[in-house]
Amino acid sequence: MGTRLAVFCSVADQGVAALTNIAVLVVAARLSSAAGFSVFSLVYTVFTVLLGLSVSYVGQALVLERGAWQGVRAACRSAVVFTGCASTAIGVPLAAALAFVPGDTARGLCALGAVLPIVLTQDGMRSCFSTLRLPHYALAADLVRLAAAVPALAAQPPDAGPARLVAVWGLSAVPALLVGAALLLPRLRGVPADPVRFLRRGHLGRRFVVEFAVGNGAGQLAVVGLGLFATPLAVGALRGATTLFGPMNVLFNACTVFGPPVLNRYRDASDKVRATALLAAALAVVAAAWATVLIFLPDRIGRELLGDTWAVSSALLPATGSQYAAMALGTCALLTLRVLRPRATLPLQVVFSLLSVACLLTGYAVGGVTGAAWGLCLGSGLKAGAAWTRTVVVRRSGSRSGNVPGGVRRWVTGRRAERPKS
Repeated sequence: MGTRLAVFCSVADQGVAALTNIAVLVVAARLSSAAGFSVFSLVYTVFTVLLGLSVSYVGQALVLERGAWQGVRAACRSAVVFTGCASTAIGVPLAAALAFVPGDTARGLCALGAVLPIVLTQDGMRSCFSTLRLPHYALAADLVRLAAAVPALAAQPPDAGPARLVAVWGLSAVPALLVGAALLLPRLRGVPADPVRFLRRGHLGRRFVVEFAVGNGAGQLAVVGLGLFATPLAVGALRGATTLFGPMNVLFNACTVFGPPVLNRYRDASDKVRATALLAAALAVVAAAWATVLIFLPDRIGRELLGDTWAVSSALLPATGSQYAAMALGTCALLTLRVLRPRATLPLQVVFSLLSVACLLTGYAVGGVTGAAWGLCLGSGLKAGAAWTRTVVVRRSGSRSGNVPGGVRRWVTGRRAERPKS
């Protein structure tokens, strides 16, 4: 598959996954009471966190796998087995512990535990397809997921309980799981599975899990800070403005998940840096253009999207749009570092995620909600500047992790990689 088609399929797959999440929440909201939807949202948030941990620990390390093709296939097979076993080890005890606990929340989490192996394993196959340079297969499986999930939920009766909705949502992933398995397993036949490799010392996914935890922890801390020092309207305004930039999040996620295999098609580190620099500029332009569209959006349409929150969120769009342009630059810089020198990203994530929280709170103290939005923009800009500075330093130092194909593989597996034949 050509590079352009691979990029298109990767971005399209990320868009389908995001559309599925949005559609699931919309259908669930229409079927549920306010209280029922609150429980469903809580359970879905728990799943999102578990999914993020799974993608960080297994998926992000897997897409960096390089070396002999036989070893890459073995890593994919090991990842599927590990994800299935780990999700079962978490989901089954969760379901068993909450099976007889009263309350909608407990029943919803019990249902999540029961379907967790299905949904996490199905999603984990996306990383395998990306690693094997088969993003169109991931797109096909996720289209099946979308086609099955929405009708299955829509067929439920009004006021369906959150536990039932969670169970139906999880079971609707079975067709996509079967399609993914049918496409993936023939390409993994004959290679051994070694799921223990993901538990060995030096597994790169541990660092990515810390990065995920730090990033999400910083976001939660920001919400807590606004809850302590701001009004609920301020929190809603900031979240409303951020929600409008959901399409940009799809593009950023596509870069993070599917970018490394595409970049690894370039043998020279300079070409990789040049490619991500061009991508960063393109994404920044897209973010600015999307912000312009939102700023000039008629109030009638804005109220259809956000209701009463539009009145206060619309004032934050210039700051939030600038923040997303800065995030485009930072995302591509971190993507470059993840390919050239994966260990370089964690310090940046820790320092500048906390700095963003400080900028947010300082901005609110100085200029209210608008100041908080510009504070987030400043934090994202500082992070992007530091990440690109680090990228230049790594490139000039002639990092072996960017030039020796076995470098990343050695960090991921904890074993010295086989040098590819010249």
